[in-house]
Amino acid sequence: MLKHGVLSLKNLMAALNDLRNGLVIRLNDTIYTIVNCEHVKPGKGGAFARTKIKRVSDGAVLDRTFRSNENVETVRLMDHQMQYMYRDGEALWFMDNETFEQHTLPVELIGDDLKFLKEGETVTVKMEGAIPLAVELPNFVELQIVETDPGLRGDTVSGGSKRATLETGGVVNVPLFVQNETRIKVDTRTGKYVERI
Repeated sequence: MLKHGVLSLKNLMAALNDLRNGLVIRLNDTIYTIVNCEHVKPGKGGAFARTKIKRVSDGAVLDRTFRSNENVETVRLMDHQMQYMYRDGEALWFMDNETFEQHTLPVELIGDDLKFLKEGETVTVKMEGAIPLAVELPNFVELQIVETDPGLRGDTVSGGSKRATLETGGVVNVPLFVQNETRIKVDTRTGKYVERI
């Protein structure tokens, strides 16, 4: 098990299992998760690892190659389940589901996902010690439509789509048959309508 600290990639390459998918690392004061790692041992030259790393703060994925003489600092992130309570200006208030402590997080930590976040929703807050780094919504949320154009008579499931405004202020495309006040399931990863509830 890796502990927080600086590890020589040379040692990681020797173990091959240490630099792996899911490992959390810090590069230039930014925290990333390794989402894909391929160890390469060419016939000539030193071994290296070709990776795809995802920035924890916003989910951006980058390609990065690590050489055998580089050092990699590993980071231990803790997942905390927190319930969203309310928004106060640019601060969002959450309550830790285990300790019941209240925390304020900046709106930027959630970014575009804010359009799918409603009061009472439980999210995962990734923290390094006491510092929150990212907020992950559940893959699917149930939200109510507050405004959409009426559908036309005879609309079917296989018809076109229209825009609908959700209770959180977010906008998604929904099938023509979906009406105001309907509760729907939305995939927060894609921002797309899944089904009526």
